[in-house]
Amino acid sequence: MKLSDVEARMQKSVEATQQNFNTVRTGRANATLLDRISVEYYGAPTSLKSLASIATPDASTIAIQPFDRSSMGLIERAIMESDLGLTPSNDGGTIRLNIPPLTADRRKELAKTVSKLAEEGKVSIRNVRRDAIDAVRKEEKNKEISEDEAKKQQEQIDKLTEKYIKKVDEVQADKEKEISSI
Repeated sequence: MKLSDVEARMQKSVEATQQNFNTVRTGRANATLLDRISVEYYGAPTSLKSLASIATPDASTIAIQPFDRSSMGLIERAIMESDLGLTPSNDGGTIRLNIPPLTADRRKELAKTVSKLAEEGKVSIRNVRRDAIDAVRKEEKNKEISEDEAKKQQEQIDKLTEKYIKKVDEVQADKEKEISSI
């Protein structure tokens, strides 16, 4: 397994973690909050983005305009059942989500969620490390590379792992700072 492949997979783990962080609510309205929402539409789970247009008319409101008005109740139910803690209001054509300012308790909950998502990202990076080291050991066992070369590659993989885990920690710290700022 090439080091560039390992690094690319680790970078993808960091990017996925960053995208997960974007779905965590801060004090501002952001359409990416709804990325994880799935609506049961005609018996199949469907992403909210494919059922409606989502806009942020101001800093504290998200407007959802379904393409099919018959899906409004389904969309409202999916939002209510989600972990966002938001209550939709329906005016007949548009569903509005008012983003209230975060309370201290809610900030703590969100910080815990961010920590959990960061840990998932780190586990993903460690899984890439494990796969890469297994591949190096297999090459060494099959006499494709020498013992010294295997040691060297494992050390490089460990350095990459440390680098990308630090990146996840930095992204986590940024998100926690964003959550804690009023």
